[in-house]
Amino acid sequence: MRTLWTLAVLGSLAGTATPALADRAPTASERTAVERVLRQAGFVSWEEIELDDDGPRWEVDDARTRAGVRYDLKIDPRTLRIVKRERDD
Repeated sequence: MRTLWTLAVLGSLAGTATPALADRAPTASERTAVERVLRQAGFVSWEEIELDDDGPRWEVDDARTRAGVRYDLKIDPRTLRIVKRERDD
């Protein structure tokens, strides 16, 4: 019984010992490069830019066109091409 309890405790601690990967903000040079891509694609403003650890992809929230249409974007960090454009109503 004690062995079972020990295994249960160790199993629950294993999840807390593993560091969680988190999205991160761009460095100054990365931000400049991503913003250049956004402007060239016709966007005039945007909210958050972060590197998603699942991918990885740059995620841009609420990128707005001149007409005011908002999109959530994903940008390939190697090629800096917009790989996903989802309208955000």
